[in-house]
Amino acid sequence: MKIKKFIKKVKSFLNLDNFEENKKKKAIKKLLNKLIKRKKEVKKLLEKDLNDKEIKATKEELELIKYQIKKGKKLLEKLRKK
Repeated sequence: MKIKKFIKKVKSFLNLDNFEENKKKKAIKKLLNKLIKRKKEVKKLLEKDLNDKEIKATKEELELIKYQIKKGKKLLEKLRKK
């Protein structure tokens, strides 16, 4: 019983209880930053002269990126509320 109590105190002292959640938050933040950069690149690509097929594919990619950003923000907000 003493060992369990000691481990519990050490975890709380070192803030290891939320270690996994913090790790997930950081990973999601990195992915969101990458998605935002990719979104900017795709928008710049749309400004260039493209044929109809390329424009359609680029717009679809942009919509997917927007959806993933929205989904990532919801997940991050959910993790923050915990």
